[in-house]
Amino acid sequence: MQDKTTLAKKTAGSDRSQAVSADLIAVVIAVTNGEPRVLTIGQTNALPSGPFELDHRSLQSGLRAWVERQTSHPLGYIEQLYTFADRDRTRDERVQRVISISYLGLTREEQTERSPTHGWHRWYDYFPWEDHRAGVPSILPDILVPRLQAWADEADDPDMRHDRRQRVAIAFGFGERDWNEELVLQRYELLYEAALVAEARPSWNAGSAPSIPGRTMIGDHRRILATGIARLRTKIKYRPVVFELMSPVFTLLQLQRTVEALAGRLVHKQNFRRLIEQQDLVEETGETMSGTGGRPAKRFRFRQTVLAERTVAGTKLPLSRA
Repeated sequence: MQDKTTLAKKTAGSDRSQAVSADLIAVVIAVTNGEPRVLTIGQTNALPSGPFELDHRSLQSGLRAWVERQTSHPLGYIEQLYTFADRDRTRDERVQRVISISYLGLTREEQTERSPTHGWHRWYDYFPWEDHRAGVPSILPDILVPRLQAWADEADDPDMRHDRRQRVAIAFGFGERDWNEELVLQRYELLYEAALVAEARPSWNAGSAPSIPGRTMIGDHRRILATGIARLRTKIKYRPVVFELMSPVFTLLQLQRTVEALAGRLVHKQNFRRLIEQQDLVEETGETMSGTGGRPAKRFRFRQTVLAERTVAGTKLPLSRA
């Protein structure tokens, strides 16, 4: 990444120049065998990325080129996610300032041989506190709750203690609060602020042991991944983008399991199927699938009008609160 597009800006009253470069970063998501997975490069600790270069026709074309070059995986559906430019979130002490422009991509995982340069990994390996499909994960009451409460109580100022306690309660569903699956980024930011994730420690490096369970990532890549998960968890409630992750033909149970994998929550089976049918999102293929443990399951596909009107049609996610 030596030939980044940069902008040199003179500091007032000084000969010092500040170089600004733009990085393109991809959060590429697939759901395989009921597990949400993210495409990574290197030693599983980085997202596909590269500099925006002068010969790139657009930001999107530049991103697609970098992802395909690094992973050999062509991108389908992508949308711009967020632009990160925080100076205090980088460990680079040089003059150069980096702006990270992130994108969310949805695809289906290609079943290929393992590669030394890239791979697919469960996103819950990076955020183990986010998977509530089997109930509240033990990491919350056993590790995160006491450590976050201790961090809140460390504040000298009473108002700051109250503010920390309230933010923690809202983000992590403590006390009278309910767990909100969409607050992925807020939870990670609180853990960062409390220095409970390894990326927040000044002496952090890729070989450091993390403060709490969960894979670490270079720079701000885990923060960017959290942003992508939060966006997708919100979006599946009002846009049928889940079809980007499904095979052309599927059962309703497979569709339900995919939604649950993304949300990290179980959905109410009858309500889910009723909602899918009411909104006319799918149609029967006339085929069935055996080997489901019961009677053969009907196979469905998304209606062509849904595919054509993907930016207009919407659906709700009936999450179970049990």
